[in-house]
Amino acid sequence: MPDPEYLMESDAEALRLDLKTDAKTLEEQAVWAGIRPGMRVADIGCGSGKTTFHLHKLTQPNGRTMGIDSSAQRLDYASRHYSADGLEYVNRNFCEPLNDLGSFDFVWMRFILEYFRSQSFDIVKNVSTIVKPGGILCLIDLDCNCMRHFGLGERLEKAIAGAMTMLENNANFDPYVGVKLYSYLYDLNFKAIDVRISPHNLTFGNLKGAAAFNWAHKLEFAAKNSGYAFDEYRDGFEGFSEEFRREFADPRRFHYSPLIACRGEKPSP
Repeated sequence: MPDPEYLMESDAEALRLDLKTDAKTLEEQAVWAGIRPGMRVADIGCGSGKTTFHLHKLTQPNGRTMGIDSSAQRLDYASRHYSADGLEYVNRNFCEPLNDLGSFDFVWMRFILEYFRSQSFDIVKNVSTIVKPGGILCLIDLDCNCMRHFGLGERLEKAIAGAMTMLENNANFDPYVGVKLYSYLYDLNFKAIDVRISPHNLTFGNLKGAAAFNWAHKLEFAAKNSGYAFDEYRDGFEGFSEEFRREFADPRRFHYSPLIACRGEKPSP
């Protein structure tokens, strides 16, 4: 497969990933999934390195962690901001075989598969080959991504749904991949599969800080580049953008996306 194309690619993407990553939440998720001190860990699609760094902390003492990503730009950011003894970053296309990297006790993929609607199962199958027998594969992603709102106008809701459909059809984006994760592990014969569901991007009250930056970035790159015409608005995307920013700034508005976490253990041959 060619190197994966990333829908949210921009010069500010590493910063967005940093700001939206809550260390306490991801550490709780990793502990639930079974990460332990001394493990060799792979973070697939490691992005800015913040998640990789906190996973590495949980493997100490004596653990080793590898962050794997296809973006040299974000790996440079990761190396500069999130370095530690026993932690390394590798520039690889995770759609291609990774067996030369060795095997891992714990492999983590969070917020990756949503960008690969047509290849998501093949990617999981490929990544599963580097999990040791008895090792853990943890998949985390969203269901109904950016689709669960209350308090937005009918025109805005229609435009958001239209842009999302265009992203599905033309940009290989999957807003519903979270619901598929359990079946992916089941079909690959993983054992002791467990599932957790929790809210993500939970937004109510005043929109500020990291949430405001995250939504503005999604608006500018995902919605604008979706190919949707925004015919509901006289000014097209600019009219949509203005209404989106105004209505998302309304403290009455409520939004969340269901986050689904699945973990399973690879059986012995």
